[in-house]
Amino acid sequence: MPALPSEIIKLKRDGKELSKNQIKEFIDSYVSGSVADYQMSAFLMAVYFNGMSKRETFSLTEAMLHSGLVIDLSFLNGSKIDKHSTGGVGDKTSLIIGPIVAAAGVFVPMVSGRGLGHTGGTLDKLESIPGFSTQLSVEQFKDQLSRLGVCFIGQTKEICPSDKKMYALRDVTGTVECVPLICASIMSKKLAEGIDGLVLDVKVGSGAFMKTIKEARILAKALSAIAKGAKKKISVLITDMNQPLGKAIGNSLEVEECFDILKNRGPKDLRDLSIELSAQMIFLGGKAKNLGAARNVAEEILISGKALRLFEEVVSAQGGKLPLPRAQSTYAIVSKKNGFISGFQTESVGLASLLLGAGRKKSDDKIDPTAGVILHYKIGDAVKKGNALATLHYNGDKPIKEVEQMLLDSIEIRLQKPKTPRLILEKVGR
Repeated sequence: MPALPSEIIKLKRDGKELSKNQIKEFIDSYVSGSVADYQMSAFLMAVYFNGMSKRETFSLTEAMLHSGLVIDLSFLNGSKIDKHSTGGVGDKTSLIIGPIVAAAGVFVPMVSGRGLGHTGGTLDKLESIPGFSTQLSVEQFKDQLSRLGVCFIGQTKEICPSDKKMYALRDVTGTVECVPLICASIMSKKLAEGIDGLVLDVKVGSGAFMKTIKEARILAKALSAIAKGAKKKISVLITDMNQPLGKAIGNSLEVEECFDILKNRGPKDLRDLSIELSAQMIFLGGKAKNLGAARNVAEEILISGKALRLFEEVVSAQGGKLPLPRAQSTYAIVSKKNGFISGFQTESVGLASLLLGAGRKKSDDKIDPTAGVILHYKIGDAVKKGNALATLHYNGDKPIKEVEQMLLDSIEIRLQKPKTPRLILEKVGR
């Protein structure tokens, strides 16, 4: 006889290990409606405080995965490899690496998410392109993959419905930063795409959910274990988020920066990380004999313009029309002193962009696709008093002075030049 939901909650509350069947019953009952939101909230909080074993985390991932449709991409003649980032400020690599990797002959099925709080979402960036639709059916998704090799969509009602409901609860119950729940959420959606392998970019630092390298390693190893348990190829990078990635923060501004990279210009850190992530995917997809060769492939595709042309095809196929929209107003924030950029309070930079309308405080908030911040300097750059540190892009009446002070407080300037931080901190073995 199935256990009552309250019994399962009590077991986890008391730190007991749940069986695979107990976890599956609880998730299935939640999707069907026989477990209420308040019961799932209690369960999530119990997991937050008591954690889960590796076996429990894998069982939770499987239960969430099979709560909906698992897409069958076996009709595609080639490897299917996706990439996922744990999120950060200015993190826009998906729009660059998708067309690079697809142009290399690897299929890239990307089911992406929206931004919340200080981190941006891939769907929001893409939807800042006028007319771009991320709400495709599974059949449309398959068709575009077969034609172009890459497709960007949002989570459909058929894919992991348990995750969609649970994530909304995690956001309002303070249970987002929990490794087993993060792992199950990420991996259930990714495995539902029908992939053969996955490259993970685990962010660490002041603009990431994982603030320390120890926390990032724990998450990276947990995600790797799930992928290996599901017999999927996996590669994990731990990358720095102690300063924004690139210089643009805000949706259409970030898309414009992606076009710059695809035109073989733009910020070096964004280009370097995009090439490395692309190389990891190309190698996992069997299109290069080693990572060095894969990097060469990625570089050649970027320099040749193949990735740019493919991304333009994807934009057109998904209803998008260029040029990108622009905000009505701009405002320059100037340095109050001479020195070198020595650091950022990166989360605060993201929150400043949110105050301009570029992000969400609640999941149902509307965003301004043209709002955001352009930073003009990276760590280690020299700056003089009166130089523009950043330019605000906004529409209507916004708290400009508040945002200005927030950014001035977030950008550290010192007389001594700091070391340039490493972008890729560690690689977790396949």
